[in-house]
Amino acid sequence: MSKIILITGASSGFGRDTAETLSKAGHRVFASMRDTTGRNRPHADALRAKGIEVVELDVTDDKSVEQGVASVIAKADRLDVLINNAGLGSAGISESFTADQVRALFDVNVIGVQRTLRAALPAFRRQGEGLVVNIGSFLGRVTFPFFGLYGASKFALEALTDSYRYELSQLGVDVVLVQPSSYPTNMFSSAQKAGDAERAAGYGEIGAIPGKMVERLMDLFASENAPNPHDVAEAISRIVAQPNGSRAARVIVGESLGADAVNAQAAQVQAHLLEGLGLGFLDKLRTVPAEADA
Repeated sequence: MSKIILITGASSGFGRDTAETLSKAGHRVFASMRDTTGRNRPHADALRAKGIEVVELDVTDDKSVEQGVASVIAKADRLDVLINNAGLGSAGISESFTADQVRALFDVNVIGVQRTLRAALPAFRRQGEGLVVNIGSFLGRVTFPFFGLYGASKFALEALTDSYRYELSQLGVDVVLVQPSSYPTNMFSSAQKAGDAERAAGYGEIGAIPGKMVERLMDLFASENAPNPHDVAEAISRIVAQPNGSRAARVIVGESLGADAVNAQAAQVQAHLLEGLGLGFLDKLRTVPAEADA
């Protein structure tokens, strides 16, 4: 069945590919991004040429988010799926990033998700159904040195996603976290660069490791064995197509590097914790709207 879908950060990368994939699958897709009449105009025009509607939406701005989501609902009369894809990368000596940089990182990767959820959830609750797909990372479960700040934002998204999944389950709203591995997208080229290079210099030879790690990734991405980023769009498309109540809480895409083991252990701990609180029922989606029980 065709659904109304809003995707954030859809100018390029996973977001762009997902928008095109879902549109080809027959869904009505609204691809959102910043600066649709300026820097991102070529991307917006290319998406429109494929029949995808474009929405101006900056996840770091409350008013922009509220207006963007409202415009989708006004045009389509409802919203079925929100895909929180917008994200900012970061790699380097953690100490060399300023507090302002970390604040900006979390503003996109964590608070931006909170903004879009607050804007979209009233519609989902009125409908008695909806799907939220948050794009996290395997680095929200395992930690790479020199990627800790980015990972911290994705660890935060893990908790945020779980909490919303529990709190919304009895309202018919499903919440799924997608955990991609490393893929060749523009995340590394657009990632934050350390704002305090002198701090990194104080690490001596250790300070050269982040650059070498990124170089190795770039070599992998340029090789014939490079992972295909379309895997993520296909995984999201499958999640959207699944019946309510049948979706996994987390979906790893690509090499797990141990994130699958952490997921399995955490699921057991969370289930035990919820049962201990007398809230085990929150771990299962209610697929019948409450008003239909009468």
